[in-house]
Amino acid sequence: MSTLTIREATKDDAEAIRTIYNYEVENETSTMDLVPRTLDVQREWISTRSGAFCAVVATDSAGIILGFGALSEYKDRSGYRSTVENSVYVRRDVARRGIGRQLLTHLISVATVSGFHTVIARIESTSIASRELHMACSFKLIGVEQQVARKFGKWLDIAVMQCILQDNLQILK
Repeated sequence: MSTLTIREATKDDAEAIRTIYNYEVENETSTMDLVPRTLDVQREWISTRSGAFCAVVATDSAGIILGFGALSEYKDRSGYRSTVENSVYVRRDVARRGIGRQLLTHLISVATVSGFHTVIARIESTSIASRELHMACSFKLIGVEQQVARKFGKWLDIAVMQCILQDNLQILK
């Protein structure tokens, strides 16, 4: 989508982000959240995002939000500070049009400029589209955590993918 704009999310974007996210919570295994977010919770989530941990949205030429992404702390222990985890969500009705790739590429750029060394993605293992998106952006599968999540009455495996930023600067060009 050539008319796509990636920009930092604002509190005014909360309802659109919440709608996208809550669909995934209620219908898919792309998140392990089980409880939909309220508008207040979504606004608070956005307000806590800044700098390297900002949330971003992808909008079309009319300003309609088509997807969002964020970088988050990977672990809270000091030794993990050089690693971040990414999240990317795209509205299902506009999936597979390059929106996720543009969001993820932007997040990788933010992580690189912010001085992080590596980005981790944790993806439900049967989500082929998400795994392919990450592979297209230089992530490698580094392992599968077996039966670590439970949703919709099923045990789920989580694929762990990693992009070492200094080894993958070509994706930013």
